[in-house]
Amino acid sequence: MNIDGKPYRSIWLNDDGWSVSIIDQTKLPFAFEIAELRSLEDAARAIKTMQVRGAPLIGATAAYGLALGLRDDQSDNWIDDAAEILNATRPTAVNLKWALDRMKEALQNQPRESRVATAYETAKEISDEDVEVCRKIGEHGLGLIKAHAARKKGEPVQILTHCNAGWLATVDWGTALAPIYMAHDEGIPVHVWVDETRPRNQGAYLTAYELGAHGVPHTLIADNVGGHLMQHGKVDLCIVGTDRTTAGGDVANKIGTYLKALAAKDNDVPFFVALPTSTIDWKLQSGADIPIEERGGEEVKYVTGKLPDGTVARVEIAPDGTDAANFAFDVTPRKMVTGFITDRGVAPATPDGLLRLYPERMKKDAA
Repeated sequence: MNIDGKPYRSIWLNDDGWSVSIIDQTKLPFAFEIAELRSLEDAARAIKTMQVRGAPLIGATAAYGLALGLRDDQSDNWIDDAAEILNATRPTAVNLKWALDRMKEALQNQPRESRVATAYETAKEISDEDVEVCRKIGEHGLGLIKAHAARKKGEPVQILTHCNAGWLATVDWGTALAPIYMAHDEGIPVHVWVDETRPRNQGAYLTAYELGAHGVPHTLIADNVGGHLMQHGKVDLCIVGTDRTTAGGDVANKIGTYLKALAAKDNDVPFFVALPTSTIDWKLQSGADIPIEERGGEEVKYVTGKLPDGTVARVEIAPDGTDAANFAFDVTPRKMVTGFITDRGVAPATPDGLLRLYPERMKKDAA
């Protein structure tokens, strides 16, 4: 996607052929800064501190992190240790383990002298494939927006999203935002209601930043406004992303997603989840088994913003000594989800719906 007319991915290999650059998302929207990853520790820190976030981007970063680590040690033991270090950074997004498993599989039975090159090649494949997958998600989701646009007869299609599932959460395009970008680029009138997404404000900081840079009309709202908008007919459909979707169809996404799904169900508003194949956890049937990350309470008690003099500052918003709980994700049961938008098409949020898109899983599970 473009920033000030220059195309960017969220992660890329530098011209030196080995170091990796990322857009530091902890600085957005007040500053656009690029950070360089030169070691496995740099990559692990970037994931844990959320310089990079979003399930697909976490996976791509972990892949490059493993490649960086192999520059120092190509032994089997080190590959396992490095993967364990990276896998421990964020527990909910299944793309992390998926990418590391794929890297380890590519490195198996490789002579040590070729492992570094193989690791970089595989990490690049993971990144490039993510771009293509997200483009296909956009194409399939575009049909849903077009259907609403046909009924709206020139009025903007009103879409509500939660957290950030755009190109900053992936390598490019995004998941939930990809159909919106494509609709906008085709001249279809769209307007996006952007949840602020407390406590880290990924909607306010990142989604609003992305949409603004692309010229997509949008309005930032407090997290609790969505239900009100739906009651008054101001939302045509909801599209969100996901960090892990079970084979049974349950969805783990940023905290607050479940409440949006409840409001959508009560008001007959279609609620779609956009996801790449790598986000499906075929080993889990129930969302109750998804590990939910709990982050530090400081994220709830403090907020970063710009002061009148332009200074960016972090300020406390709770009384001294207040305890704060910070559950990063919640689970939306499949019965609350209208359908999945995937790189293979749109399907009902059911086990059979997923298997129709991925028939190879039936053969694999049967074996």
